[in-house]
Amino acid sequence: MSLIELGRYDRNLANIIVGRLAAEGIEAIAFDGGASIADGSYLLIPVRVMVDEGDLPAARAIVDAA
Repeated sequence: MSLIELGRYDRNLANIIVGRLAAEGIEAIAFDGGASIADGSYLLIPVRVMVDEGDLPAARAIVDAA
């Protein structure tokens, strides 16, 4: 499995996208979601949504259609 970045989103949207992709059978992972929670800036740091390189076209189509 080779991960590739689908995009960078705010924390809440990233988790929604991961769930939507999972519902379509595409495994996705949100990276950096816990960054800088201690200092209160966690909403300012974009979360990377990562998918398998082979799933990228389908994942992009799902996100673009939403």
